[in-house]
Amino acid sequence: MSQNTDDPDSTLHVLAVDDERPALDELVYLLGGQPGVGTIHRASEATAALRLLRGHRIDAVFLDIDMPGLTGMELADILGGFADPPAIVFVTAHDDHAVAAFDLGAVDYLLKPLRTARLAEAVRRIAAARVKQPTAQPPTDVIPVELAGVTTLVNRADVAWVEADGDYARLHTATASHLVRIPLSALETRWADAGFLRVHRSYLIALHLVTGLRTVGSGTFVCLGGNHSSAIELPVSRRQVRELKQRLIHAPRQNWTQR
Repeated sequence: MSQNTDDPDSTLHVLAVDDERPALDELVYLLGGQPGVGTIHRASEATAALRLLRGHRIDAVFLDIDMPGLTGMELADILGGFADPPAIVFVTAHDDHAVAAFDLGAVDYLLKPLRTARLAEAVRRIAAARVKQPTAQPPTDVIPVELAGVTTLVNRADVAWVEADGDYARLHTATASHLVRIPLSALETRWADAGFLRVHRSYLIALHLVTGLRTVGSGTFVCLGGNHSSAIELPVSRRQVRELKQRLIHAPRQNWTQR
């Protein structure tokens, strides 16, 4: 176990888990340089990590994925069942587990070799989550997006609409679009309680951004966005028109029109 000399109760008590000794040593060293981190426990495999978790206060676990015995994913799944689970940050050399990691509720996903700035951002995320009141709304869902070897996070709150693209989905925000390896049907289920509605086999929309419905012949289009120059119109399937209207009527503070 490592420990910073200044370790007030407000600092984070963390656990670093990696089966490779050099990687574990580096992770512990870099965590020790973070001002928000106090006690640092270390483990080289999942069983030892569980023993530490059951015997010590641990606020966050920085966790490798590929390990003998229980993998990091399997350990994170177990921790999710704790009454007061620690925050999870995956630290891995592989970028192909990001979607599964965030499905498990991970706070962040860091790629090796570690960069101090990204580690500091992960620590800030954990600290910010800890100071929230228990009655506060849960953090917005995020989707990891891979581009040129860099993982960035797109907040669900920034997504206006989602477009099906085969087995992929394209997230559209006010400033960009992002192709992710998630089927539209999965996002439809995942975001159903967050104000998103599947209006067409190819489109999922954020209801709070709807500004109008337009009928052209026998077809219906939903309008998203602000002024006419920036608004987006998407087709609504016939069987979804009724549900869309009902959702808009009962949604709070909607400002939409029908033309």
